[in-house]
Amino acid sequence: MSNDKKALKARLRTADFGSAGSRRLLRNGEIPAVVYGKSEPLHVIVNAHEFEMKKSGFSESTLITLSVEGEKDHNVFVKTYQEDLLRRCIHHIDFFEITAGHTVRTHVRVELDGNPVGCRAGGVLDQVIHELEIECLPKDLPEVIKADVSALDINEAFRVDQLQVPAGVKILEDAEATIASVRMVKEEAAPVAEEAADATAAAATADTTADTTAESK
Repeated sequence: MSNDKKALKARLRTADFGSAGSRRLLRNGEIPAVVYGKSEPLHVIVNAHEFEMKKSGFSESTLITLSVEGEKDHNVFVKTYQEDLLRRCIHHIDFFEITAGHTVRTHVRVELDGNPVGCRAGGVLDQVIHELEIECLPKDLPEVIKADVSALDINEAFRVDQLQVPAGVKILEDAEATIASVRMVKEEAAPVAEEAADATAAAATADTTADTTAESK
């Protein structure tokens, strides 16, 4: 992601708080937000159009430069945002500010890389873990951690301790946890065979009944 897409502009919110004030901001194409972290929460206002255009690229591991008018820049993560899916708009944003030189804990996306050997033999790749909790300095924060699963054969798994992570990054998960595995798809021929056997047995029973009836006559 380019540096421009990792930046947001904002202005201080110094008045008109409360739900009525928030509704007025939303009608004007703006979103009320709060920056948590270092000291007291900082109330700001973000342009709705800019956030909507960039939010698909924001995750808990995306470090954003929040430029607030009249203030110094703030290095933040988007922790949460409240979205109205029916009206397709964002109601509120919570940012978390980080401090250079201090470790942070956050979650980073896991991306599978490669075409497993087992899939070429008819297996199916199943991703079990989609994100990991990590700890590192802000400067070492990766946006994604890739897992090379190309060597996986059928009935084999790729574990957390097999990941190649950047220097300075500590994974806070069970080292033996399965990230992805390749399994063979079970065939559903057995139920079909059972149905056919039942049909054959029913037909045989019907024939026997018919023969018995004919002999009695």
